[in-house]
Amino acid sequence: MATRRANTFQPATRPTEYLMAPRTIAIYGKGGIGKSFTTTNLSATFAMMNKRVLQLGCDPKHDSTTSLFGGISLPTVTEVFAEKNAKNEQVQISDIVFRRDIPGFPQPIYGIELGGPQVGRGCGGRGIISGFDVLEKLGIFEWEIDIILMDFLGDVVCGGFATPLARSLSEEVLLVTSNDRQSIFTSNNICQANNYFRTIGGRSRLLGLIVNRDDGSGMAENYAKAAGINVLMKVPYNLQARDMDDSFDFAIKLPEVGEPFKKLATDILNNAITPCEASGLDFKDFVRLFGDVSEELPAAATADELFKRKGETAADPEAHDPERQQLLACIEKLPEPEREIYTLHEIEGKSPEQIAGLKGIGEQEVKAHIARARKAMRKLFFEL
Repeated sequence: MATRRANTFQPATRPTEYLMAPRTIAIYGKGGIGKSFTTTNLSATFAMMNKRVLQLGCDPKHDSTTSLFGGISLPTVTEVFAEKNAKNEQVQISDIVFRRDIPGFPQPIYGIELGGPQVGRGCGGRGIISGFDVLEKLGIFEWEIDIILMDFLGDVVCGGFATPLARSLSEEVLLVTSNDRQSIFTSNNICQANNYFRTIGGRSRLLGLIVNRDDGSGMAENYAKAAGINVLMKVPYNLQARDMDDSFDFAIKLPEVGEPFKKLATDILNNAITPCEASGLDFKDFVRLFGDVSEELPAAATADELFKRKGETAADPEAHDPERQQLLACIEKLPEPEREIYTLHEIEGKSPEQIAGLKGIGEQEVKAHIARARKAMRKLFFEL
């Protein structure tokens, strides 16, 4: 098997002359917050600025490049590798890297989807790690590409999704959020993760925050100020932009969307953004940004309130009757199988015939157990 795996890659050919390594940017955010929208329109903006761009989808849903390629779902690295490995064939660049030539754009845009297992059938993070292994063996960081944009899911804590941070595969990090607490919380987690990896030698630099679907409430900006993170761009909620994205078009064609994207792309290319040194907020400081937080400890639940005795329900008016409680206490002292059979008969109201069917024993044996239980109960009831 080792030789098969070793032969599953087409060796990457090194250029005859030195090429500058691509600039690598990881874009993180909560699922559904608009990472792919942001990444796709940033890719298009760079391409319009005559840059060779590769958009790398790093989500098992493999939908990062759907809008980029006009609604087409690209074959994924995970799928191709499995198929090639089964046939003992080599994975070639042309199997997993695709280009789109867009009218009016001076450069094509390239796309890759790492993919991952189907829902419930494997580890998505493992798929990310394996996908990067394939790409590195194919020489991705030696290709004649100006910018690689990595579109990453940010609300999965699995280490595979932190691959560009852990291995310093991304030079820079952008966080995409909205003005809701959960998406900001995800950004804070990624900020903390990047800070952790920096303390152990990681080199990925946090450029800042992009506020998507900005409603003007300022919640994301308040967080950014408290955490010491740059707000790089605010994209207002725009119904026309959403419709264009849904129909696989570029929202940057709208001036109110295109202008902030062009400014951000220009600032990135000109190194005009000072990276953040933010470490993220701890949980208490984070939640206090959104309102007053009680200092009282929550009441602890008890086993007694969670475990009910047999036959007792919350709606039972006799549940706290002293005589009934004494009866139940006596039943608990009966030996098995008398206890179970007596409970079925006296508490749950089942007949000896029904109990015999449930327990798989004779009806006369059931009646004998009930008689012994009643005799013992009379004694126990007066002892308690």
